[in-house]
Amino acid sequence: LPSKPKIFHGRDSELHEIVSTLYQDSARVAILGAGGMGKTSLARAVLHHPGIISKYEQRIFVGCDSARTSIDIAAQIGMHLGLKAGKDLTKCVVEYFSQTSIGPTLLTLDNLDTPWEPKETRGAVEELISLLTEIPHLALMITMRGAERPAKVRWTRPFLPPLEPLSDDAAHQTFVDIADDFHNSADITQLLNLTDNMPLAVDLVAHLVGYEDCSTILSRWKTEKTSLLSCGHDRKSSLDASINISLTSPRITSCPGALELLSLLSVLPDGLSDAELLQSHLPIQDILSCKAALLSTALAFNNDHKCLKSLVIIREHVQNFYSPQATLLQPLRKHFHLLLDLYRTYQGAHQTTGIINEITRNLGNLQNVL
Repeated sequence: LPSKPKIFHGRDSELHEIVSTLYQDSARVAILGAGGMGKTSLARAVLHHPGIISKYEQRIFVGCDSARTSIDIAAQIGMHLGLKAGKDLTKCVVEYFSQTSIGPTLLTLDNLDTPWEPKETRGAVEELISLLTEIPHLALMITMRGAERPAKVRWTRPFLPPLEPLSDDAAHQTFVDIADDFHNSADITQLLNLTDNMPLAVDLVAHLVGYEDCSTILSRWKTEKTSLLSCGHDRKSSLDASINISLTSPRITSCPGALELLSLLSVLPDGLSDAELLQSHLPIQDILSCKAALLSTALAFNNDHKCLKSLVIIREHVQNFYSPQATLLQPLRKHFHLLLDLYRTYQGAHQTTGIINEITRNLGNLQNVL
């Protein structure tokens, strides 16, 4: 098993919920969320929880980030079980877990999105997962990017919502545990605001501060943006690499307008409501399908005002690599100008209440776009 995470803050409620679910027989849990949101760390914490250790005789952790097909997943599981290598170990893996002599077992499939994501392999991956979940004494926990759970599985309720950024306190504690607490608190807050409390970003920026002071990092951020947190080359050590995995996923590439919509969101800190998406007449085909693609990959989310928006750290990356074209911004500018014209026309009248609310909700957008 991978080790228990040494620095782990802000996920107590999710940890408790997963452990409670896994106390049930034949539980099936999906840990979802955007890349860099700490899904693997949470899974590791679950595996080392005293209650899980006492319930499950076997706890197996299989990384799927190098797997491309269901056969690859079966091979990885087989390797962990010590099975003899073969062309397709699916049947052998199922037979192994089905043995009555095998006690309660928790199988964790980490980064399952890698083999599941392509449409041509998705069905077979879901079939494998379905076969595994038919085994009574086998519990399943998966981690996946996005907000979609694989089909063909009856996931145990209540579903765990996709992971959100850490609370301010948890992000601060994580930062301090890595970089120490002698730094200026205002600088720390400013740095954490840039990360939007995404765990991976907090971790990377805290390690940078470990050998460069906060003011230097803040200064470098102005020109380097997310590349500052991308010294490594994989999803765990490079923020750009992590985000790019989601941007190049089949769910995004199969919906060409999704990246265009995300590029637009990158300059809209307040996001856009469905009404604004439609009324601004953006030159993006099937724009609501594009919205669904962004939500399913967790590259965007609906905020409390039901507006589609992205995290700061994703917006910065997209601005750097996929800045919006003028043809996208022009109709939005026109929409906002019309909104302001309406306010000026009916200023003081009763019907301006809704207009004022919309303007207030878009103050950041107006500042960026107009």
